[in-house]
Amino acid sequence: MKTLIVVAGVLTEEGKVLVTERKVDSPHGGLWEFPGGKVMEGEEPREALRRELKEELDIEVAVGRIFDAVIEPHLGDLILLLAFCCRKMKGHLKPLGCANLQWVHLKDLERLAMPPADNPIRKRLSSSEDTGLLLSL
Repeated sequence: MKTLIVVAGVLTEEGKVLVTERKVDSPHGGLWEFPGGKVMEGEEPREALRRELKEELDIEVAVGRIFDAVIEPHLGDLILLLAFCCRKMKGHLKPLGCANLQWVHLKDLERLAMPPADNPIRKRLSSSEDTGLLLSL
């Protein structure tokens, strides 16, 4: 069994969190997720997240502490999803590597269809009483 390491950014703004919609022709196409992607061999996870968010959304971010870690079975292998607290430093959001993007109120996260690995992160965000403190870098 192989473990694939994937990173995701949890970016918040005024009680909302950024989510992106996967392209229809990709695995889990049409579902919403926290933006990020695969860690390449020899790449440090925080660097991978910076690279992915630049490639997918054309933004530069400061990557802080791990918000959550999720292990999810996938096609006979395991996905280790590392979700990091992030803050946008530079750039204007553009859906370059995704079908769409949106800022969603934390209380509305439950209405989105998301891949299984994103569900624990969504639940933790939705149930948090003090997300500002929870997500501080």
